[in-house]
Amino acid sequence: MRIGCPKEIKNHEYRVGLTPESAAELIAHGHEVVIETGAGAGIGASDVEYTGAGATLGTVEDVFACDIVVKVKEPQAEERKRLRPGQVLYTYLHLAPDAPQTRDLLDSGATCIAYETVTSASGGLPLLKPMSQVAGRMSVQAGAHVMEKAQGGRGVLLGGVPGVAPGKVVIIGGGVVGRNAAAMAVGLGAEVVLLDRSNDVLEGIDAQFGGRVKTQYSTRTALETVLATADLVIGAVLIPGAAAPKLVTREMLGTMQKGAVVVDVAIDQGGCFESSRATTHADPTYVEEDVVHYCVANMPGGVARTSTYALNNATLPHLLRIADKGVRAALQADPHLMAGLNVAAGRITCAPVAEAQGLEFLAADKALDLV
Repeated sequence: MRIGCPKEIKNHEYRVGLTPESAAELIAHGHEVVIETGAGAGIGASDVEYTGAGATLGTVEDVFACDIVVKVKEPQAEERKRLRPGQVLYTYLHLAPDAPQTRDLLDSGATCIAYETVTSASGGLPLLKPMSQVAGRMSVQAGAHVMEKAQGGRGVLLGGVPGVAPGKVVIIGGGVVGRNAAAMAVGLGAEVVLLDRSNDVLEGIDAQFGGRVKTQYSTRTALETVLATADLVIGAVLIPGAAAPKLVTREMLGTMQKGAVVVDVAIDQGGCFESSRATTHADPTYVEEDVVHYCVANMPGGVARTSTYALNNATLPHLLRIADKGVRAALQADPHLMAGLNVAAGRITCAPVAEAQGLEFLAADKALDLV
């Protein structure tokens, strides 16, 4: 099978769908790999490394002529025009808040597998997890920087110094992003409060951090109370495949301290702050209600090498099965991979996406019969 990997064209996206090592593994399985010239430059992987692994260099046209296209971020409008019926697209999609992309993928006839909805036997999201780990850790790093006065923030050092209280970090959501954000914030010496609606999650956080993270059951009242004194708020809410709930309203935002910072890690799914809108690494922040918003939709792209290798570790095993068996057989053999199927034969096969956009839903196994 021919597998193509293009250079990412989203603003300041430096990751790449295949590392040279992943290309070599696919080639060892008897497949042909076509890499767009310069695709790996953002992670320090040269064209020579790819050709040394046995891959062929080509143009974007060559890549999109392949049977399987492997990416990192959702295909941009000009890329979506290149997709065709029978082709497999394997990448992050985040379709729920993105009607234009959804329409284009439906029209393309391609079979589209979204990393973020592939599941595991334990109920997790193994292809989303590594980027959630990165984004959770980066959220504190980015938030701490934006809190500097020159960046528009309150001028608060998260860890404080002797005689001066540390900054207060509020984390909304105790999943992978929230736990990783908490670890970074605790490591910096901040005061950390985490809210979630699962008592099991809150117990796990308390046990993991030995009481260094204050946990609260998330209600509107609890959220309003902690926001009023927060220096940094991290939105770490996820409903798999669905649009993120708007948990922080504009009214709540108006009660926060001037120069406080919010980092919305849920922005790929539309964001969990009512005031959120996607930004880029080139222009990452804006101010509303005197609160600085950091809503970069591809945060892990800022640490592209770490992110790419972490992502490939998770995505390669499934890709090998898709290439070795063919997409229908691979999906039918693995219900967890089947959960990643979002679009097939011009139909939506992910229920939360269909619900978010008011579109007709067709079960993945039935859609496969039409491919």
